[in-house]
Amino acid sequence: MTDVFKYILLFIGLLFVQIVVLNNVLFGGYINPMLYILFVLIYPLKRDRGALLFLAFLLGLIIDFFLDSGGVNAAATVFIAYIRLPLLKGIINKTEIDFLVFKVTKLPLLKWLSYVVILTFVHHFIVFSLDFFKFNAILTIFSKTFFTSIFTIILLVFSIILMNKDK
Repeated sequence: MTDVFKYILLFIGLLFVQIVVLNNVLFGGYINPMLYILFVLIYPLKRDRGALLFLAFLLGLIIDFFLDSGGVNAAATVFIAYIRLPLLKGIINKTEIDFLVFKVTKLPLLKWLSYVVILTFVHHFIVFSLDFFKFNAILTIFSKTFFTSIFTIILLVFSIILMNKDK
């Protein structure tokens, strides 16, 4: 039960930080880190995948509500929640994962960083592609994806280090 409570607090805490702090911070005038995807990245694999997809949708939808962004965050968050397991299997070169003992944060550094970087770039590319939704804005989409992803990855790495500091 404490594990469930921990993830409920993480969900609420990430929403609070994203809505109150990070949505009001713009680096360079247009870079807004999206720390809330941390929930999808570290959600336990042993939990029900349907529950993760629902929670990812809810997380993205709440962010969309406060940003008035019409569902782009919900779509991107559900997509990375959906591809997370196949991506992990590809990164660690296994077809089967022992869900009961596996933790994403216990991966070797390079594999863990690959996992975080790929999901972050995919998420941000979807958000900005759906946000602009014009082919002539492709350079803007790529630049916003790149720079926002860099800042988000830095925040994600520091957050995961802080969360695992006592372990």
